[in-house]
Amino acid sequence: MSLRLSTVILPYRRWSEGGRQAWQRAEELGFHTAYTYDHLSWRSFRDGPWFGAVPTLTAAAAVTDRLRLGTLVTSPNFRHPVNLAKELISLDDISGGRVTLGIGAGGTGFDATALGQEPWTPRERADRFAEFVALLDQLLTEDSVSYKGDFYSAHEARNIPGCVQRPRLPFAVAATGRRGLRLAARHGQAWVTTGDPKLYENGTPEQSVQAIRAQVGKLADACAEIGRDVAGLDKILLTGFTPDRGRPLESLDAFVDFAGRHQELGFAEIVVHWPIPDSDFAADEKVFEQIAMEALAQLH
Repeated sequence: MSLRLSTVILPYRRWSEGGRQAWQRAEELGFHTAYTYDHLSWRSFRDGPWFGAVPTLTAAAAVTDRLRLGTLVTSPNFRHPVNLAKELISLDDISGGRVTLGIGAGGTGFDATALGQEPWTPRERADRFAEFVALLDQLLTEDSVSYKGDFYSAHEARNIPGCVQRPRLPFAVAATGRRGLRLAARHGQAWVTTGDPKLYENGTPEQSVQAIRAQVGKLADACAEIGRDVAGLDKILLTGFTPDRGRPLESLDAFVDFAGRHQELGFAEIVVHWPIPDSDFAADEKVFEQIAMEALAQLH
């Protein structure tokens, strides 16, 4: 299986002060997709600059030609399917059909309370996520949608002309639990994992590989339940959250070893964070660019 290499560019820089250049450089380096986080703020970046995902991706679409663009990930925490669908259709049009929607259930961070609500319980997040994904799928594939659910409604919502990509732009569903994996099997063109968060602090890389192998097995089970071949669902690993942390970006050899171990598990795409000094995503930019330009040749 051939492997794709993609990146995440966090939206913390003004467009005129390095933001634009990063997206253009990602295309020059040959990354398959450049994603960004879809949060209102995130962890250690909360008290610093942070820009919106959809406007950032729209600007990126205007200054690139080949690079695919996407979110890792959008969630129901502060989004509604009706207006999100309109924004995605517009972004897909502006980019000429280069958008992938990474989508997840959301967590308990700043996004969960920014609109003044109490954080949802894990069960409510799962319930909302299921309804959110199904309605968004419908909105992006039908010209007019009316729907009344437990959490979301739509009344004659028009989405003409629809996506450039048909029948709609692809969903990359982030999930590790049984219900989320079923959503990925039913609605996803790809599945996203960051590994097992319980192993991040004290686990080993070997334990992480075993945990991810188990997740892949559960995804296969979810696909089998609905008669879908799991081979038709791309598997995406967002790096930086396994016990390896930033070590795969320390050298070309380290990355090739890391990526190869996960390629053997069936992953089609590895996503690395664009280096950010003085952060959890700090890395040597020269090594990062060497990985972008040379790693895949050693993995195919």
